[in-house]
Amino acid sequence: MRDGNSEVYVMNADGSGAVNLTNHPFQDGIFQYFGRYYGRPAWSPDGSKIAFVSNRDGETGEIYIMNADGSGQMNLTNSPHHDMFPDWSPDGTRIVFASNPDGEPDVYVMNADGSKPVRLTDDPAQDGWPAWSPDGTRIAFTSTRDGNYEIYVMNADGSGQVNITNPEGNDWDWDARWSPDGQKIIWESSCCPGGVNIMNSDGSDRQGLIDSGTSDAWPDWSPDGSRIAFTSGRDGNNEIYVANADGTGLIRITDNDVDDVFPSWDPSR
Repeated sequence: MRDGNSEVYVMNADGSGAVNLTNHPFQDGIFQYFGRYYGRPAWSPDGSKIAFVSNRDGETGEIYIMNADGSGQMNLTNSPHHDMFPDWSPDGTRIVFASNPDGEPDVYVMNADGSKPVRLTDDPAQDGWPAWSPDGTRIAFTSTRDGNYEIYVMNADGSGQVNITNPEGNDWDWDARWSPDGQKIIWESSCCPGGVNIMNSDGSDRQGLIDSGTSDAWPDWSPDGSRIAFTSGRDGNNEIYVANADGTGLIRITDNDVDDVFPSWDPSR
């Protein structure tokens, strides 16, 4: 938000060379829904395009796409509903996202040009934050269908939906991201421990990874799986940090008076 409103930026992995790609007076990259901010721009697998959320065409968020240099910005969803949380299939032909035509959001998939949207979940609770597995066979998502936010995994056609976090109590678990080899999942948790957690992709061996006692959130893997980028408010406002995949070697790579959030690593670099 360093230019007065939310925009999509790119920077080098060390934090240098930050460039504003969207330059628009409305919210790009994130928007507010149910009192929380949602977003996370998503790179195409070859690094040539970025999918992002914007409300520039009205009250609701829509899924847009642009070239990696910010050119060619185009609305893919064009709907009266909130469309959010885009993520690309590993072959770059489809985009999974969440939309709320019936009130609470469900998970959908569409072609990468916005055509042929198909609903994958159909539940009165909130389903969102979808993330495609690296082999393209599964999708992780967050749902409140069991009473609080939990991480689920389903087949890419929507079948076989399974809760893989299942903690006792009312802790929140959301925003899962697959490791590049598909063996691990990192996600944000509100408890036990809070912050960024890691587990096997079947939900076993759950461990705390990064927890400063404040907001450590929205993690994403480097393409080689050796590092994790995430947002933290540990220094007074939200900044982007990078750590090794085991949580060591923490480095802050942004330093602004405003929030820098929702890191997404270019998979081609």
